[in-house]
Amino acid sequence: MGLKLAVLAAALVAATPISSGAGFLQARQLPDGSFAERGRPGYPQLTAWATLGLTAAGSGPRARGLTIKYLVAQEAALTSPTDIALAALAEQALGQPADGLLARLRGLQRADGSVGGLVNGTAWSVLAFRGSGSAVQPRTVRWLLSRQTRAGGWGWSPRGGADSNDTAAVVEALRSANVTGKPISRALGFLLRFRNRDGGFELTHGRGSDAQSTAWAVQAFAAARKPAPRGALPYLRRLQRSDGSFRYSMRYATTPVWVTAQVLPALARKAFPLGR
Repeated sequence: MGLKLAVLAAALVAATPISSGAGFLQARQLPDGSFAERGRPGYPQLTAWATLGLTAAGSGPRARGLTIKYLVAQEAALTSPTDIALAALAEQALGQPADGLLARLRGLQRADGSVGGLVNGTAWSVLAFRGSGSAVQPRTVRWLLSRQTRAGGWGWSPRGGADSNDTAAVVEALRSANVTGKPISRALGFLLRFRNRDGGFELTHGRGSDAQSTAWAVQAFAAARKPAPRGALPYLRRLQRSDGSFRYSMRYATTPVWVTAQVLPALARKAFPLGR
């Protein structure tokens, strides 16, 4: 009995929020290589998120070959620049060339430099290009910079209201393209306006803190090589449940696979694209 208790105690000491979260995600992989919320079928976007979360955690999917096979088989079903770029980033994280997906993104690029005309899709496309080591066209960087609001943030679309999540994604994209200086500092200042007393960040003002918005903010600061905002990482850790998953917020526990997948890169202090 003493030996068993010692082994259990050692396991508990060895467990970390990141390793526990990764263990939860590993358990949600289906036989076809996809990832799914409990009782639901797998789908490519969630599988891509789980892949990125696990890679950031230092593990990756257990059935790596099956995940690659699944993602490649689902490529044709992806239509938006954001989804295409997300799958490309996941395949790159698994060591799989994503040339076909990148070619599709280039085909969606407009004369003004945007990809599909949306801020979100363009930012994610930049991350996918940089994840492959490809250069980003200067007009694309200029287009993103020109969409920064006077307050310092970005929204999903060129005319949409700025929010914390899209702002953080654009910061990661611009930093991956080696943009520094005032646009980045203004964006980080804008993000701090969404921090609450509990240390968490909210998507838009008045919604309350949530795990994903907080994770995005942490990643933006990591991309800018700045310390995580005060209280943000402790807030995320407080949301972890006994099974290793993370709650969406203090009030709600929903889509735990998706939430956990997005929290892990922040806890690991890694920005997208991973490995760059």
